[in-house]
Amino acid sequence: MSVLVVQNFENTGLGLVGRALEEAARPVSLVAAHEGATIPDTHDGHDALIVLGGGQNALDDVGSPWLPDLVALMGAFADADKAVLGICLGGQLLARALGGHNHIGTASEFAWQRVDLTDEGCRDPLFAGLDARFSAFQWHDDTFSLPPRALHLASSSTVPVQAFRYGRAAYGIQFHFEADRELVQHWNNAFADYLAEAQPGWTERHAREAAIHGPGADTAGLSIARAWVGLI
Repeated sequence: MSVLVVQNFENTGLGLVGRALEEAARPVSLVAAHEGATIPDTHDGHDALIVLGGGQNALDDVGSPWLPDLVALMGAFADADKAVLGICLGGQLLARALGGHNHIGTASEFAWQRVDLTDEGCRDPLFAGLDARFSAFQWHDDTFSLPPRALHLASSSTVPVQAFRYGRAAYGIQFHFEADRELVQHWNNAFADYLAEAQPGWTERHAREAAIHGPGADTAGLSIARAWVGLI
């Protein structure tokens, strides 16, 4: 069976998660929800679910009318004990599905930032072998509270809950561990006008920050991606 991938926004991608899936010969079924594709109404026929990020917030049911169906599907996958991976917006939607609260516009982070594992995170199979502190790319304005019965795995100086696990293998991740330097450069190109306004000076400092933080972030991101694929 395939891994179901739901895309919520243009120019998002699997990045390092795609590489890990290819290494494990896991087939992928892509649903481009932002282009009008229908969200499946059951987890049957899929081994796992990945929900990618996007520019909308996790409560934007009017602007993104597929979100309620997606939230329901994420909860169904998690309750069926299948592997779930929500990244950025996807993590916020998983928190919503599991009874957490979404906080809109309260937690802005951008570029490579430090992530700190909790004691639970250091013991979790997703982060096995990583240092308790590593760099990852961030791009978000919103955040979420820890859902009931979920384990708190990571935090940052700005965002208390950067990662959580529910059950065996349902993970909500705020940071873009999947975004290696290649994907970040793609975002620079695809969203150049927006970034010029929202993140002044990013074009000038990007190369230096990528050289400093990119290699370690890419290594950590691939380790996380491979670990999650191993849990399918």
